[in-house]
Amino acid sequence: MSVNPDLVGRVFAPTAPYLVGREKVREFARAVLATDPQHTDPDAARALGYADVVAPPTFAMVVQDLTLQQLLAEPDTGIALERTIHAEQRFRYTRPIVAGDELTGRLSITAVRPIGTGAMVTSEAEITDAAGSHVVTATSVLLIGGDE
Repeated sequence: MSVNPDLVGRVFAPTAPYLVGREKVREFARAVLATDPQHTDPDAARALGYADVVAPPTFAMVVQDLTLQQLLAEPDTGIALERTIHAEQRFRYTRPIVAGDELTGRLSITAVRPIGTGAMVTSEAEITDAAGSHVVTATSVLLIGGDE
């Protein structure tokens, strides 16, 4: 099955709230080699004006992944995980993610571009805090290989 072009414009339900934990931020910072003290030391983060440790910019992928799982679970997409490569990732921040944030993501599919027997699927996850304020838009491009 090829990728369903009717995915363009589809908007998924918001994810369940994700509570950003201090230890999760620290673990993520270690994994991506983000060594700035604001990522691990609450006092260093407070000295910069934040309430708690600040997540590295790519931490938004943790919440975006919850939205992409919704896409991959849909039976009519034509997207087969075994033929999928994460080709591109971008983030547009309003403010940094900080431990204690409660974040919700809402995925929309913005483009499906045929490439050979496959396609490139572009999606945007709008990530907001508990007050409904924008935190980050995470844009992802998936390259889906075609059927053999």
